Amino acid sequence: MNQELIYLDNNATTKLDPRVLEAMMPFLTNQYGNAASNHEFGVAINQYVKEARANIAELIGCDDHEIIFTSGATESINLAIKGIAESNQGKGKHIVTVVTEHPAVLDTCRHLERQGYEITYLPVGPDGLLDMHNVGQSIREDTILVSVMLVNNEIGVIQRIEEIAEIAHAKGAFFMTDATQAVGKIPVLVNHLGIDLMSFSGHKFYGPKGVGALYVRSKRPNKAKLNALIHGGGHEKGLRSGTLNVPGIVGMGQAAWIARKEMQADAQRIGKIRDYIEKELLQIDHAFLNGHSNQRLYNVTNICFEDADADAMIIDLKDIMVSNGSACSSTSVEPSHVLMALGLTERQGFSSLRISLGRFNTQQEAVIAVKSIKEIVTNLRLMNV
Repeated sequence: MNQELIYLDNNATTKLDPRVLEAMMPFLTNQYGNAASNHEFGVAINQYVKEARANIAELIGCDDHEIIFTSGATESINLAIKGIAESNQGKGKHIVTVVTEHPAVLDTCRHLERQGYEITYLPVGPDGLLDMHNVGQSIREDTILVSVMLVNNEIGVIQRIEEIAEIAHAKGAFFMTDATQAVGKIPVLVNHLGIDLMSFSGHKFYGPKGVGALYVRSKRPNKAKLNALIHGGGHEKGLRSGTLNVPGIVGMGQAAWIARKEMQADAQRIGKIRDYIEKELLQIDHAFLNGHSNQRLYNVTNICFEDADADAMIIDLKDIMVSNGSACSSTSVEPSHVLMALGLTERQGFSSLRISLGRFNTQQEAVIAVKSIKEIVTNLRLMNV
């Protein structure tokens, strides 16, 4: 791979911040103790886990004990949805979610359907946003959970989750959000937004892979009680047994600390680069933006270039890394389920690129990427004539 790699796929994963790596290194070498051990070495290691938990809790505005460490957002989502489903069977077996959710949510819900649960999959408008009237109408007396993604991973739209949470609570349901693309990038304060359960992952905000967290509300009236998925040892309040990934947890804690300090500056700088890329690329004939143009995250643009195959564009871009959908479903030969939900044709879905920026991208990289994409779209269309 060429050393001049331009990485524009930050919604798939982000580069590990060097400051995070520095914080992790001692726990990959001489500070190797098990945080659950009760000897002096283990107790000392556990103190660093506590500090990381406190940093993450402060980032999202919750109590330290409401953070449950997992292997990543996918595990957090499974624990939240299945855990709530099992512990609330007496109330009902109905769950509400959205057609544009991440596969981790959709596949978990499909699994529950096979277990006898009923799932309502809400549609979105052409802009990717939910209709609040539809949300209210979908919740029933036997609804136990409403799960709506905060920021969509493919098109970046931001749902009105504070309002959705109010609707869910008014009808006696818990509210969950997959905030994997939001935490560490924009302010996400769980008490202000009315969130009961929230999944997120360290590697989406410049932390390490293999570590994530689930926020579980501990306060009434919406105290969330979960059944565990993994048993054995009673780690993480009995909800996620297994030896703690101390280097990963410390790294995620450091990434959270940096995010609190630098989030606003990152947003301003990255947003300007995204706006430049988008403005330039939308000047291409028969190119249009997928999703809402304003109510979305600052780092992502998803553009359809009609009559130019996205896979061919990705191949031709070589050392410029972009995406044509979710990295977690990239082996699929089907068009993006998110873009199909917006009303695109299959051909338009296969002609769409996602460009997602991060902390380490530069304006110069944006200039090079724009020039390359313009040339490739032109060439591909000429080949189709």
